[in-house]
Amino acid sequence: MDYNVFINSKKHLLGEFGFEPVYIPDIAFDFQKYVIEKAMIRGRNGNFLDTGLGKTLVQLSLAYNVVKKTNKKVLILTPLAVAFQFIKEANKIGIDDIEYSKDGKHNKKIILCNYERLHLFDSKDFEGIILDESSILKNFDGKIKSQVTAFAKNIKYRQLSTATPSPNDFIELGTSSEVLGHMGYMDMLGKFFKNNQNSVDSNNRNIGEKFYLKPHAEKDFFSWVNQWSIMVRKPSDIGFSDDRYMLPDLITNNHTVKNQSLIDVNGQIQMFTPIAKTMTEVRHEQKMTEKSRCQKAIELAKGKTSVYWCNTNNESSLLKSLDNQAHEIKGSQSIEQKEEALMAFANGEIKRLITKAKMTGMGLNWQHCNHTVFFPTWSYEQYYQSIRRFWRFGQTENVTVDLVISDGQKRVIDTLKQKTKKANELYTNLTKNVNGSFIDSKKEFDKEIIKPKFI
Repeated sequence: MDYNVFINSKKHLLGEFGFEPVYIPDIAFDFQKYVIEKAMIRGRNGNFLDTGLGKTLVQLSLAYNVVKKTNKKVLILTPLAVAFQFIKEANKIGIDDIEYSKDGKHNKKIILCNYERLHLFDSKDFEGIILDESSILKNFDGKIKSQVTAFAKNIKYRQLSTATPSPNDFIELGTSSEVLGHMGYMDMLGKFFKNNQNSVDSNNRNIGEKFYLKPHAEKDFFSWVNQWSIMVRKPSDIGFSDDRYMLPDLITNNHTVKNQSLIDVNGQIQMFTPIAKTMTEVRHEQKMTEKSRCQKAIELAKGKTSVYWCNTNNESSLLKSLDNQAHEIKGSQSIEQKEEALMAFANGEIKRLITKAKMTGMGLNWQHCNHTVFFPTWSYEQYYQSIRRFWRFGQTENVTVDLVISDGQKRVIDTLKQKTKKANELYTNLTKNVNGSFIDSKKEFDKEIIKPKFI
């Protein structure tokens, strides 16, 4: 390949691609119409609407606008078992030019596929791309993030949607900006964030843990984010009524089981069980209390329609052996097997489900269920997304979440509380600076270059 061609292939397609919407469904609420119009005028936008606010309707409307305007195809990427929800919603608003492709073949204008099947498609076939649950991009070194960024860079119209764009780290927004063709996340770090080591290292695998937002840059940062995204937790955030969107109560119960083992992570015998501080110690604590935590979970879910959220294969297998009415979803299963089980639970054919948040914690609507048992970890996003499968607009019953931990896992609960506070802070700042302006100015070098005399 010619070198210039190679370099150009790495560039994002730049320009202004937005247009006035040519289609808005009649059933859309006022705030949804506002989001569709604003996102379509921008052409490339992050639509960060909380669970139950109609992201599926908005995404289908955006896709159909591109189809009607250009007569070309749009690809919608979704998590597992979510494509069927798009098909159902499309039928509701009268969009029939849509299909779910599992093999990369497609005949209609709007194509749905899972992130895991993106490699089967060619970006040249599409004029627009929409990412459902785009927070999957937060993993800087993730394979899917690299695939999606490379796939989208020459597509004109790009839209991202998720309820949690950055629940516990502001800098995760940089990956969304990069996919949309705006500022790259490394450029964003240099402009708005400070590194404790006074350097920006693009190879740093724990990049999100070592940067903090510059105090004097906070207002500019949130104004910049608002230039390419819309963030809504409730309609009143953008000036509309909340009358239709009042959530039922969320009842959170902490259940602590005692770690009977006095052997610590190093094999030493202790006089009492210490509080786990590191990830290694937390995992040791989890392993020592697997059986007692699973037994407690079974007790809490008995006779209910519920979901067990576990973290390890051992926990999953143990839960299955203790509850013969529960269906287990495992990583070793095929995509088709997982989808079949998730659809069966959504349709009420399965009473209880055993799964992991990293596999099935995004995009699914389970308002028919109002109880869950959760084994917490450090991840706020997994906790938030898992709980919001049930506690979302459209749920008619109060939702009960039973958190089961051991007595040595107190710091895990404390961490989740801290990250919840930080997520609320993000939404508050974005809403407050929604009308702020930010100009990405660059200093031009105009000094005379003095060369060494020997040159």
